[in-house]
This record gives sequence, C-alpha cells and structure tokens, in this order.
Amino acid sequence: QERLAEIPSPHVKEVRGKGLLIGVELKPEANGARRFCEALQKRGILCKETHKHVIRFAPPLIITRKEIDWALDAITDVLNMK
Repeated sequence: QERLAEIPSPHVKEVRGKGLLIGVELKPEANGARRFCEALQKRGILCKETHKHVIRFAPPLIITRKEIDWALDAITDVLNMK
C-alpha cells in the first residue's frame, strides 16, 4: 500500500486499504477506472473497477514479494499512461 501511494501518477487521488485489500481512488479527470483495469488485465493483473473511479486490488493471500514487485512495475506504468 505504501509503495502504491508513492507512485508519482497525475491520476491518483488517494490510496487506501487494509492488508492486501487496496483501493486506488482516481481523480475525476482520469475519466474512470475501467481503462486502467483493462490495461492492467492485458499485463496479467486482475483488478476491479469500483464506483467508477476506484481500482480495487485483492491479490491472493499466498502472493510472494517477487510477484508484488512485478505487479508494482506494471501498475506504475499503467497509472502513468495518458
């Protein structure tokens, strides 16, 4: 969660969550979360658009540090797309 909050993205308003359940709230000018969720799916990361402007991450409890690092690289790229 901390590493997600550190992503320098012009689209992110707030990152919140508890444990591995994390929501990334986007600014209204980001034009919704769906396009980000679809871009992440193409990179092999499943997430859910919630309330139109929130990306919800709920990874499996057995996720490894290596998998989290891999996912954060892809999430950083996607959250910085135009």
